[in-house]
Amino acid sequence: MSDTYTLTNSGSSKWSLAAYHHLLKSRLTGKPPLTLQSVAVKSWEIAPGEVAIAPPAFFLPNQLERVTGWAGDQFYPFEHPRRTMEGIGPVEHGPTRGYLLKNAWLIDGTLYNGNAKSWLSPRTSRLPRIRVETEIERGALYCTAGGNKWFGSWLMDDCITYPLACNEGVPVTTAVSDELVSAAKHGILHAPGYENWLGMKPVRLRNAFFHELVIFDDLSQNRHKHLRFRTMGEKLLSHVNASSHPGVFILRGNKGELRLLRNEMELAERLRDRRGFRIIDPAKSDVATIVAACAGARTVVGIEGSHLIHGVNVLQPGGSLLILQPPNRFLCFFKYLTDRDHQNFGFVVGKQEGEGFSVDAQEVERTLDLFPVNAL
Repeated sequence: MSDTYTLTNSGSSKWSLAAYHHLLKSRLTGKPPLTLQSVAVKSWEIAPGEVAIAPPAFFLPNQLERVTGWAGDQFYPFEHPRRTMEGIGPVEHGPTRGYLLKNAWLIDGTLYNGNAKSWLSPRTSRLPRIRVETEIERGALYCTAGGNKWFGSWLMDDCITYPLACNEGVPVTTAVSDELVSAAKHGILHAPGYENWLGMKPVRLRNAFFHELVIFDDLSQNRHKHLRFRTMGEKLLSHVNASSHPGVFILRGNKGELRLLRNEMELAERLRDRRGFRIIDPAKSDVATIVAACAGARTVVGIEGSHLIHGVNVLQPGGSLLILQPPNRFLCFFKYLTDRDHQNFGFVVGKQEGEGFSVDAQEVERTLDLFPVNAL
């Protein structure tokens, strides 16, 4: 596809005034905004949907009874986390689709088309800053609101939609450099390193006018998405020397939204000493060090959170993921990935201790022993 786009200061007044007019008109309608997909002039199927089996997770008796707070049933396939852990059985995964918009505006990180809009990233000020200097003939937006906020969503979703965008036009993201820096506490600081290794060269914009813009519905965990995720993992592994090893414990510490596991290092060192696990702290490591530590791991262990994607994206089919769950915030999003990628998912629920929680070391090892011995 053509990668033509122009940055013209001479046309900034023209496009900025037009953007003001469009934004004002859309607000004066008094109607709730439509979805962007509903105003597309064309839509098409990129990959078919399918029905897959979601098996039960691996966990010890009475673990779910410890949960005091559930989270994450807003994630596809929109099932309650408890039901997901107990095994949903057949799950219908929808197709991957593309949508073509005509004359779309990107204004301060929000996409507008007619009376439709989609918020993608936080505004830089209370009132939108409208200075539209960039005009693109045909762009393809691969970023999501979740990917702009959470590192895990960026690497597991946005990065594997990027190749689709490259096939359709100029690959565009609203995540500009300042936003990446401000989101460093969520792990986004590693984004430049991953983009380099994956050969990603997006155009970063907060304001633009698109004569044509392709957007995607790439939420479903279908086989096509599985294959793109595995391709991404193989690209990362090509940069390191990978050999099989028992596992890796990925530390979280006090980074990101607080999920303080009080005996985190004690558990990591126990698995290192007793089972030969490696320990990696992503907050203190670059992408090369992280991928090298995770490559070849038969099992990935850590507190629930975005940092686990470092290990999951290079975990091979048949491998296992063990998540240490805070009792007041049980989330199961990673199980959707392990189900899709033919891996094993297990968890241990901790016990609340003030603002943090602790996890029983023996329960961790007993749960590890539930995983298939010849998984890889």
